[in-house]
Amino acid sequence: MEYVYAALLVHKAGGEITEDAIKAVLNAANVDVEDTRVKALVSALEGIDIDDALSKATVIPQAAPAAAGLAVEEPSAPAEEAATEEEEAKEEEAAEESGMEGLGALFG
Repeated sequence: MEYVYAALLVHKAGGEITEDAIKAVLNAANVDVEDTRVKALVSALEGIDIDDALSKATVIPQAAPAAAGLAVEEPSAPAEEAATEEEEAKEEEAAEESGMEGLGALFG
C-alpha cells in the first residue's frame, strides 16, 4: 500500500510518477524499497489518468451529523436484541472461565 500512496503523493504534488520519485518518497518514509515492486507500479500506471480514476472511485458517504437539540429515540428492537446477545455471550465466557478454574485443580 505504501507504494500506491507514494505514487499518489507524487501525483498530487504535480510530479511525474517515475521509479526515482517513488523511491525518494518511500526512502523519506523509512520504507524498505523493493525495486521490482516500484518498477511494477510505474509500469502499471503508465497511460492511466489518475485524476480520472480517482473521480470514478467509489466514495463512501458519511452520515450527516445529528442536529443539536433533537430528542434521542429509544433503541430499536434490533439494538435491544444485540445488547441482549452481548450480555449472554459475556455470561457464557464467565461460565467457561469458572469451569476452567476447576480443571486446573485436577492437574494441580
